[in-house]
Order: sequence, then C-alpha cells, then structure tokens
Amino acid sequence: MQKLTSELRRLYLFGDQPFDPAAPSIDLVNGGLVRALAIDFHKAADEQHWVRLCDVANALQTELGLPAPAVSVDGGSAYRLWLSLATPVPAAQATQFLALLHKAYFEDEAIDLGRSRIDLPPGLNGATGLWSAFINPSMGGALAEDLGLEMAPPESPQAAFLEGLHSISEEEFAHALATLLRRHDVAPAAPRANASTSTTPGGLLLKDATLEDIVRHLHAIGIEPTFRHVLKN
Repeated sequence: MQKLTSELRRLYLFGDQPFDPAAPSIDLVNGGLVRALAIDFHKAADEQHWVRLCDVANALQTELGLPAPAVSVDGGSAYRLWLSLATPVPAAQATQFLALLHKAYFEDEAIDLGRSRIDLPPGLNGATGLWSAFINPSMGGALAEDLGLEMAPPESPQAAFLEGLHSISEEEFAHALATLLRRHDVAPAAPRANASTSTTPGGLLLKDATLEDIVRHLHAIGIEPTFRHVLKN
C-alpha cells in the first residue's frame, strides 16, 4: 500500500494533504487551488462511453500536447480520466479549463463543474458492491458493462498503472488553455485593475475572478455551467 499511496500523493494530492487509503475521499480544492482534474464518462449504449473516453484521451495528447491521463472505473456508473497538475492552479482557472474541454470534446456528456470532493481508486462502491480501480487503457473496453471489479484490485498493479504517468507541467497547462481559448475565439484579458469592479474579464479567468465572473465568462463563449452532478439517462 505504501507504493500506491506514494503514487497517488505524487500525482493527485497536495504535499501536506491528509489521506487514508481506507477512506479515500479527498478534497479537490485546497486553499483555493486545484492539482487534480477528473472527467467522467457515464455508461451509455453500445459502449459509447468508452469510445468517447478514448477520443478525449487521444485529443488531450495529440491536440493539446498533454501527457497521458490515468483511466479508472468508478465501481458501477462511469469511466474516469484523471489529469495531474505539477503546479496547482486557481480553482476558477481549473473550472474554466474543464468547461472549455467539455465544450470542445464531449459536450453531450454531463459534467459537474462544482465537484469539490472525489474518491481516489481503489475503493468499494457501497451502492453496487463493485470496486473502483485504475485500469490499463488497452483493456478498458472489457469493463464497459460493469464499470467495476468484483474483487479488490491488487495494490502492486494499481501502483504500476500510475508510476509511468507524468503531471502536466505549468507550461503544458498554459499551452493547452491557450489552445482552447483560441478554438473558442476568446483572447486572454489583462488582470482587473480593481477587484471590486463589476466588469467581467473578456478572456482568461485569473486567480482573482469571482464565481459570478466565471459564470458570465462561460455564458459569453456559449457554455452553460452545471454546478450540480446529473447522471446521464
């Protein structure tokens, strides 16, 4: 378990963030910053959730120049992509990045932009009796129906799936965000001179952006933010 915990901490946890493998629910936001991003692909007909995940994972690497994400099943309802940030970013910027990814690559999939806690695999899904787990992407399609494992996954292979992965560098994240902004014809804006002004930034949401700023900005580029998790029917 020590090796797996070490890999989870390297990729997804803040340096001093408490973590109990027996109760693996973690806060995604720490001090207003985010270093782990998760994207769900809910079960759909004809294994389309797996096809969609593969399309997005490939686009992250080939179109945005990001390192390969981890892939997991949540124990019954969804596949999940995990993105690790080497340098934590402001929560507002993380929300903007996810919203732009959503609009660009998987707009027909429900997304929870307000999620602040998440369970790290592996763990038992009490609702289904199946285990969440990180999986080998080459074998992921075999789990499209159950989206979980009947038995707890061995710790050594779980750690092995993670040890070859790399965090997104600050430069890679900035490049990917700029690429998405250009795709939606949004130019980065200068920081606001007065944080109390009601003027909404026309482009990049900076660390001093308010929730209202985020919502206005997403509306301006045609994104309807969802701050409530909705399961796909």
